[in-house]
Amino acid sequence: MKAGLVGYAQTGKTTLFNALTGLAVQTGSGRAAKTNLGVLKVPDVRIDKLSAIFKPKKTVYAEVALIDVPGPRTKGGGLDSASIQTLREADVLVLVVRGFEEADKPDPVRELNDFVAELILNDQIVVERRLERIAREKGHDREQAALEKCLAVLSEGRSLRQAGLSSDDEREITSYAFLSLRPVLAVLNVGEADANKELPSDFLAAAADKRLEGLLVCASVEAEISSLPKEEQGDFLASMGIAEPASARLIRSVYHLLDYVSFFTVGEDEVRAWNVYRGDKAPRAAGRVHSDIERGFIRAEVMKYSEFIEVGSEARMKDLGKLHVEGKEYVVQDGDILHFRFNV
Repeated sequence: MKAGLVGYAQTGKTTLFNALTGLAVQTGSGRAAKTNLGVLKVPDVRIDKLSAIFKPKKTVYAEVALIDVPGPRTKGGGLDSASIQTLREADVLVLVVRGFEEADKPDPVRELNDFVAELILNDQIVVERRLERIAREKGHDREQAALEKCLAVLSEGRSLRQAGLSSDDEREITSYAFLSLRPVLAVLNVGEADANKELPSDFLAAAADKRLEGLLVCASVEAEISSLPKEEQGDFLASMGIAEPASARLIRSVYHLLDYVSFFTVGEDEVRAWNVYRGDKAPRAAGRVHSDIERGFIRAEVMKYSEFIEVGSEARMKDLGKLHVEGKEYVVQDGDILHFRFNV
């Protein structure tokens, strides 16, 4: 899972990236903009409890790859081709918008609108160029019809998230990885005095109008939290009136946007969390573990996390008839503990 962190210069984007990942990427004028990569472990108390029971050699949390993507240096400056390509490879976009006082007063709603307009414009250019080409060719009727629907929406300054495209339309255009079709989390980066406040109503309304989700953080406070020893972080958060670190809130928002659920594999060697899309079936989940397991899938042995924690052991789950054997049509549920049987 990849999340592309993006925004205009001086929004505190890379400060937030450092706070989330624990890295120390340098920023500042005169430095060449570059893409930075970090990894966020998905916090999950269920993994902690399963590890306490199995005492495995290794505990592996699900991960989100966070990509700090260089944005336009100025509003209206445009994204460069390398940044656009990186964003197209991301599953979700995390747009950082300035909400703290600096040399000038922030205008987060305008900044949000401006950046979304950048994404729309880039998609519109791609659609127009493709339509020009296929107008001279034959055999692209369905693709052309889907792209014409896209162009009608983009020309109105609306994102493709708002286009109401059918599943058939989306299949026709999936190879283009349109930016305005990506789910977006709009992060308002505020000053320390506003760190424990709610998102302003005008920002919430602007995000909702564009079918985005919103999140308020204070990157400078989060950077301070991440620099503290783990045992001191809770007290610092409490003193600031913040319930939990931004990393946990951001990951939860990303999971929601992508409609992900987590399942677990357990044993003495390893306890591990995996993610799949809600509605995915057992063979797809098996493929997350290894492509050979999906290819040779026979069945899945399923235990519900809540029942397992209550019972305390796999043997007892079997005795009570709470370990279920499911086939290829089983839809994986959040918190399932799965063991796959396969033959290659």
